[in-house]
Amino acid sequence: MAKQEPKKKPETVTPEEETAETAAAEVTETEQKLQELENNLKDANDKFLRTLAEYDNYRKRSVREKEQAYADSKASVLSEILPVLDNFERAAGNRDASLEDYQKGIDMIFKQFQDILTKLGVESFGEKGDTFDPNLHSAVMHTEEEGEPENAISEVFSKGYKLGDKILRPAVVKVVN
Repeated sequence: MAKQEPKKKPETVTPEEETAETAAAEVTETEQKLQELENNLKDANDKFLRTLAEYDNYRKRSVREKEQAYADSKASVLSEILPVLDNFERAAGNRDASLEDYQKGIDMIFKQFQDILTKLGVESFGEKGDTFDPNLHSAVMHTEEEGEPENAISEVFSKGYKLGDKILRPAVVKVVN
């Protein structure tokens, strides 16, 4: 005869056990949510650090590019002026030239320098008879002359120069009061 196994009683879950199981399930769910939030925080922190590094690289690159642009523009201007220096050296080395030849050479060098300034966009201003403008001119003397309009420039001591709207140097003038 076969042994009969004793019948098992259906397990009854006590309220304490049910509460413990529910609490364990909630703890597991909370741990999962916590892990998910920690992962989200790590991702957000990583994105923040990458953005910060990208910005820092951009800032450094901008500074380098600005310095390079400045150096390039300076080199460009100086390379335009070097032929003028060469011509001055040739003129200074020519001791046998007559006064007329020196004058002609100086005039040619002056014209060459003016052409370079024009090519670079530099304009001169401040001519005798112009109306005085304190934004463009620096009055170092005043005079009262009959027959001259008021605030007119009567003498120019040094011309002014501008590049576009930027004043490189104001004209130094004498003004009629």
